[in-house]
Amino acid sequence: MGIEVRPATVFEDVAAVVGPKKPTSNVCFCLSYRIGSKENTSLREPARSARVRELCEQDPPPGVLAYLDGAPVGWAAVHPRAGTSFARNRLIPHVDDLDVWSLWCFRVRPGYRKQGVMHALIEGAVAHARASGAPAIEGYPLDNGAERVNLTMAYVGTRSLFESAGFEKAADTRSVLDGFPRVLMRLPLN
Repeated sequence: MGIEVRPATVFEDVAAVVGPKKPTSNVCFCLSYRIGSKENTSLREPARSARVRELCEQDPPPGVLAYLDGAPVGWAAVHPRAGTSFARNRLIPHVDDLDVWSLWCFRVRPGYRKQGVMHALIEGAVAHARASGAPAIEGYPLDNGAERVNLTMAYVGTRSLFESAGFEKAADTRSVLDGFPRVLMRLPLN
C-alpha cells in the first residue's frame, strides 16, 4: 500500500505524529504559527489537547496527515495564511494580496523517514489547498544549498523540497533558522 495523505480531522492521529511526549509540555502540536503566541505559551494539558481537537473539527482542519498501511506517519501544517501568524509576521513578506495558504511545518515519525513521506505530504498539502479553493500556496523553507540541516530545524522544509514539488522562489525573507536564511516559495493553484 502507498502513502495516502488526508486532511487532519482525526485528533488521535494528529496527536500520534505531533503530540508532545511529555503530557505537561506546552510545546509541539504544531501550534506556534497557528494560534497567538500568548495562548500557545500558556496552554498546558489537558487544555492543549482540547484546543487541537477543536482545530481538527474546524473546516479547514489544521493540516494534513500521511498514512502508510493505515497508520499515521507524517504531518504537514497547511492553512489559509490569514488564519496564521504569517498574516502578521514582520520577517516573512507578503508578495501580494492573494488569499494564499501557508505550508510551514513537516514531521515524519522515526522509522518512516527517507521513504518519500515528505514528498507525499507536500503533494497532499497542495492538493488539499487546491480542493479548498486556494489561489496559491506558499512555504517558508530553509535555503541551505547542499549543507546539512539539523533535523530539529528541518521542520520548515528545504528549498529543494519545495522546488521538487514545483514551487518557485517568490521572495527573500528576513527570517533565519539554525543559521540558514528562509525563503518564500510559492506555487499558483489556478
